[in-house]
Amino acid sequence: MKKLFLTLAMGAFSLMGMAQNVQLHYDLGRTIYSTEEAERPRVTVTFEQFKADGLGSWYYFVDMDINNKGVASAYTEISREFNLGNKGVAAHIEYDGGLSKSGSFQSAALIGPAWNGHNADFSTTYSVQVMYKHFFNGGGHRAYSSAQLTGVWSTTFANKALTFSGFVDLWRGEKFNNHGQLVFLTEPQLWYNVNDHISFGTEWEISNNFIFNMANDKKFFFNPTIAAKFNF
Repeated sequence: MKKLFLTLAMGAFSLMGMAQNVQLHYDLGRTIYSTEEAERPRVTVTFEQFKADGLGSWYYFVDMDINNKGVASAYTEISREFNLGNKGVAAHIEYDGGLSKSGSFQSAALIGPAWNGHNADFSTTYSVQVMYKHFFNGGGHRAYSSAQLTGVWSTTFANKALTFSGFVDLWRGEKFNNHGQLVFLTEPQLWYNVNDHISFGTEWEISNNFIFNMANDKKFFFNPTIAAKFNF
């Protein structure tokens, strides 16, 4: 669910300055990987908000994973961008972190340039970010420095009936033995827009070296969802 709303909100900002939505995802990962992801929650609720101002914009989202005992974890990313001129270039500052019943996620701070763009009617938007990333102590990992490349996109077509959006992240992570590894994560979404407020669709989480797996040496995972979204 991460960052997908940002590109849509860039278009909404031109009309109203603020946009937000809530999403409900039924995750099929535990069905596909009954051994490796036996404890993966089946339901995720996501709330996203984007707000623009005279200096740039704020954006954040909160993911809450829910199991039969309630909320299993909550993860958030919050970012601030400061516009640098009128060519779509901005300074991007971000914090990522969260909590679960077993402890905290390893949090991180990011900073770097962003390049944001769109077509004439904002039906297609995109963002590219190149950032220094610092991980803090937590989640069983030591603090270390890294870098991340992020791309975000959205396009609405078929007379506004369909929206294809997504993001891709690539960064240097570390294993528990402190050896480095390249982490890949992307979450494309396809939505059928019933009207301006209600959409139904799917999200495909595709990753390599992202999911912590103690069952075997599997690193690549494909976790699709069935989803509904309400735009406020």
